[in-house]
Amino acid sequence: MDVFDVNEHEQVVFCQDRATGLKAIIGIYSTALGPALGGTRFFPYENEAAALSDVLKLSRGMAYKNAMAGLDLGGGKAVIWGDPERIKSEALLRAYGRFVESLNGRYYTACDVGTYVQDMDMVARETRFATGRSVEHGGAGDSSVLTAWGVFQGMRAAAEHTWGTPSLRGRTIGVSGLGKVGRHLTGHLLDDGANVIATDVSEAALTWARTTHPQVQLVDGTTELITADLDVYAPCALGGALNDETVPVLRARVVAGAANNQLAHAGIGKLLEDHGILYTPDYVVNAGGVIQVADEIHGFDFSRAKLRATGIFETTRRLLKLSGEEGVPPAIAADRLAERRMAEVGRLRSIHLG
Repeated sequence: MDVFDVNEHEQVVFCQDRATGLKAIIGIYSTALGPALGGTRFFPYENEAAALSDVLKLSRGMAYKNAMAGLDLGGGKAVIWGDPERIKSEALLRAYGRFVESLNGRYYTACDVGTYVQDMDMVARETRFATGRSVEHGGAGDSSVLTAWGVFQGMRAAAEHTWGTPSLRGRTIGVSGLGKVGRHLTGHLLDDGANVIATDVSEAALTWARTTHPQVQLVDGTTELITADLDVYAPCALGGALNDETVPVLRARVVAGAANNQLAHAGIGKLLEDHGILYTPDYVVNAGGVIQVADEIHGFDFSRAKLRATGIFETTRRLLKLSGEEGVPPAIAADRLAERRMAEVGRLRSIHLG
């Protein structure tokens, strides 16, 4: 990939600190609504092109997510290229924090794959613009709590749209990925009376499920999960779960999950529609986490943040209604709503205040 082929983005910053082994890329897609907010992914990419491609895609997604969540924040993301099990250190995280600080508030960072609240505590020792910190350090703590709550609300809205009731009682939900978000989501589903089938590549996650929720049916791999008799499929691991191979064999009526970038390419939204599967756009229903860390910027209040995350139910209802009225897949309807807000509210910044 040509490093200058990023014309949609406002800014892309390459960060390197040889002494610590830090190689990071910060992508700022848009600050039309406010400072860019998005997590830092620490991942052993195959090469620099893969890291750049991921940060560009993820930062764009954050702009749309923050817009649909009603936040006065733009979209950004960062990736640290490397194996966190091998190279993560205090010095590396603090070096990264200094690069974030150098942007002077254009970008707020938070947790993502490979980074945790303790890491954000360390990053925050060098920058004022780190969120997702631990409670002990004045932060909101684990953002997976409200991410899962928001996915549950989006799933309820999709159920209402499909079956006429927001309850998931008696429905069979397939959860792919029992990480932090998948675990909380499983709890909400069971509390609502749903039947849960799940899978994960981690034996530790499967052991957790057997111990904590023995009523959950565990299956061997994603293929077995998506071909099961599901009402709802919830992808909660890495992106690309919905592709040309998985959609034709997926037996669920609804897709609502926490994973980012679930559609392998733009045409998958139409493919889902052609197969009679209702897709609730990932960046709409998984926005609870960013709502949580955004609230931290102003002094975290869990009740306030949870109330806002509960609003994902109404947001999902609104976009599904628009999808039907305009005769377009929900993914396109969501993009239109997000782009409209970025354009209309972003335009106000051209009005000078003196």
